[in-house]
Amino acid sequence: MDQIMSIYNQFLSYFPSNLHGVVSLSLVVLIVVGIFKVVKREFIYIILLIVLLPASVPILKNIWESLANIVKFLLTKR
Repeated sequence: MDQIMSIYNQFLSYFPSNLHGVVSLSLVVLIVVGIFKVVKREFIYIILLIVLLPASVPILKNIWESLANIVKFLLTKR
């Protein structure tokens, strides 16, 4: 996570400080739309994965928590 934060801070350095909030918000929107498209398209496969391989549930929870942390970080970055 620290590596993602440092890369993001480098990315923000290309923009003026008054646009950092807009850049963060637009990245959050793009991430949410991307996740929605993937889940919508692959929903049946995700359900099959959970049903046929119950050990995948903690992995999916970990992925979801990581994505939630990234979105929280982007929303709190000013």
